[in-house]
Amino acid sequence: MSDDAAPRAGGPGVPAAEAAGPLGPPADQAIPAGDGTGRSGLLSASASMAAGTVVSRLTGFIRSGLILAAIGKSLDADVFTQANTVPNSLYILVAGGVFNVVLVPQLVRAMRNDADGGEAYASRVLSLGVLVLAGATAVLVVAVPLVARVAFPGDLFEPDLAPQLQSAHHLMRYCMPQVFFYGVFVLVGQLLNSRQRFGPMMWAPIVNNVIACAVLVTYLATYGSSDSADGFTGNQELLLGLGSTLGVAAQAAVLVPYLRAAGVRLRPRFDFRGVGLGHTLRLGLWTLLFVITNQIAYFVVTRIAVGSSAEAAQGSGESAGATVYQNAFLITQVPHAIITVSLVTATMPLLSRLAAEEDTAAVRGEVRSTLRLVLTAVVPVAAVLACLGQLVASMLFGYGAVTGDTQVIGDTIAAFAPGLVFFTVHYLLLRGFYAGEDTRTPFFVQLGLSLTNIAAAILFTVGAPPGRIAMLLALAYGTSYLVGMLASGHMLSRRLGGLVDADLVRFGTRLVASAAVSAVVMLTVSRLLPVLGLSGDRPLSAAASFALAGGAGALGYLLAARVTGLREVAMLGAAVRRRA
Repeated sequence: MSDDAAPRAGGPGVPAAEAAGPLGPPADQAIPAGDGTGRSGLLSASASMAAGTVVSRLTGFIRSGLILAAIGKSLDADVFTQANTVPNSLYILVAGGVFNVVLVPQLVRAMRNDADGGEAYASRVLSLGVLVLAGATAVLVVAVPLVARVAFPGDLFEPDLAPQLQSAHHLMRYCMPQVFFYGVFVLVGQLLNSRQRFGPMMWAPIVNNVIACAVLVTYLATYGSSDSADGFTGNQELLLGLGSTLGVAAQAAVLVPYLRAAGVRLRPRFDFRGVGLGHTLRLGLWTLLFVITNQIAYFVVTRIAVGSSAEAAQGSGESAGATVYQNAFLITQVPHAIITVSLVTATMPLLSRLAAEEDTAAVRGEVRSTLRLVLTAVVPVAAVLACLGQLVASMLFGYGAVTGDTQVIGDTIAAFAPGLVFFTVHYLLLRGFYAGEDTRTPFFVQLGLSLTNIAAAILFTVGAPPGRIAMLLALAYGTSYLVGMLASGHMLSRRLGGLVDADLVRFGTRLVASAAVSAVVMLTVSRLLPVLGLSGDRPLSAAASFALAGGAGALGYLLAARVTGLREVAMLGAAVRRRA
């Protein structure tokens, strides 16, 4: 099912929406408004948006845990996960890049420059978007057998896996209308965002998650839990597929009343010529190419992942495919959604204004400042994932069909940790291009990144046992974003002047030293806890172990930051206290 999301395009090997689990929100909410109120205003706005994201992610964790508890992590789980994730990816291919990255700046310009405050332009955009989404969804429902050929590995089309293939087709048909509802959600949400109504889009996915959880609880109560690979019954397919689509539809529907509350009066308009939509679509062309390359990499990676589960189902060992990969990825997207998306989203209006004024030095300074704040929070979280990934997996997912069998999930979480840092930097640097309406350069950066991801995924997994595939794909993800980070940093530095100055180097040195202290403390404490009887192989003992080791690591990070003079920690702490 498909987050976090994302711009989010998200990253190669994951849907471009931020959530990687069922019924999550599309990623990357590019929010324009803002008044450039400075660093304290940025942190305050970010904390407000992060609050909705935290609740959404918490309900998302419950949802993801229920999936693993109900249908496990083997081929059946991968068939469902893939069938419910493909619509999100196809939505991104149809229109997501244009909606997320290009639409908001154009709406803001229309609000400022048009006599009606941009309402006619918004009506045309919404009308055109709904028409495109409806037509594309209808075509995709009919084309499910062809889409399945792309989305699923060849092994699934072998005669001995015919029941699993039939389940895949049925689930995809039930889930494909999500393309339309994801699109409506983002269209309406971006209209609200352009009017500085940020909250509804951040909180609406909770409705989706609640419905998904209700569907999965119903499934558990009706059919029990099973980590199997023999396909679903017709009633199971109906419950899982239509239940998932209902959640996405509700997520979109809850935004509609907020339009009127925000003073937006829309009506159908089909006079699309001569009103500037061509400029929007030309900008969106490069963004569309961006997400196409991203999604090609996604399909390659998920085919490899599902293929490992198909191989395991035919008697070749433990399964660690798409469901393991996406649930581990979901963990890494929590800090991205709460920290990176919130901070970067809040700073985008200021970056766009400075870029429009051609104040290169100010844009460079804003990128540096935001980068320091984001990394101050993200790097220690990455250290936690790397050091305590096994505890996280057992704590969050050690129930039902996978009780005591979360080793492969923990390994994959730890393998994602470096990629989280690389993705964070890359994500922010691309906003430096988007602020100046340059969608062409990010496409070429993403092209190299996606090719790297495909090559690394194939190279790393050749001959590997099925139980290691998800972990190796996570390492391929990190490798691709390392390349993307270096490429985007080099190209943005050429445009803005050197991004890396002496202050940033000193900051990086302090940050790495503080995170290293935290890592040593966490590893030491986690190794000592089994002596106290906390093995960490069950959810409760894992939670206690995580609290002790993680708490000790956090204290070590704070003390090291104080000693090294990492002042950004104090800035983030002050923002949190103001919102408490």
